[in-house]
Amino acid sequence: MVPYRKSDKNDRNDAEAICEALTRPSMRFVAVKSPEQQALLSVHRARSLLSRQRIDLMNQIRGLLAEFGLIVPQGPSALRRRLPECLEEADNALPDIAREIFAELYDRWLDLERRLTEYDRRLRLLARQNPITRRLMQLPGIGPLTATALVASAGDLSLFRNARQFAAWLGLVPRHYASGGKCRTGRITKRGDAYLRTLLVHGARAALRRAHRREDGLAQWALAVKDRRGPNKAAVALAAKHARILWAMLTREVDYQPRPVSA
Repeated sequence: MVPYRKSDKNDRNDAEAICEALTRPSMRFVAVKSPEQQALLSVHRARSLLSRQRIDLMNQIRGLLAEFGLIVPQGPSALRRRLPECLEEADNALPDIAREIFAELYDRWLDLERRLTEYDRRLRLLARQNPITRRLMQLPGIGPLTATALVASAGDLSLFRNARQFAAWLGLVPRHYASGGKCRTGRITKRGDAYLRTLLVHGARAALRRAHRREDGLAQWALAVKDRRGPNKAAVALAAKHARILWAMLTREVDYQPRPVSA
């Protein structure tokens, strides 16, 4: 809307800019989400909030323990194992009031873990009940979390003319800089839905770790990219491939068919 506003920002100029933008034939519009999509997306937003709170609490506990000389490795499994040991050790010079605070923080962290597990269970149930998400989960690296988030966030994928447009909407295509007839590409744009893009990249990392167990063309392509460019770039490239495949599966209403290995 900003390029179409003629003067200072106010309600009148904003309304005029909106009307001007609507008349442009190349203007892109956001698909309206149904109440079911909004409800499903609210589950993801609530889960994402709990996940951030859990990470913040873990970092807080580890930081406070480090002030007493008690170092806990990163990760929930290490904290779950080490923190009770620190509370039970009598010779670690931890004051009684600090033990009470750490015990309270530990109980709060366990409650967040339990609630996150409940959200994951709910999303798995919703994914099994929906035929669209069941079809999406046929693709290696796409689980209930990514499948339900895609259905809730993307809406009608037929609004995208091709698979590359959908990947560009997710920010998984490289930047382009063209001048004088020469085009240079850079890093991915990272535009669009950051949450959905993150899920796709994490799913691609999981699929990349298991790619050596599969013999289809997509797995072999991903392993070749990993050998040439490293695991991080390979995961992003595989996520872009997944986005294109998911667009084709949804718009054409077909199941996932592994690509044979090229001769």
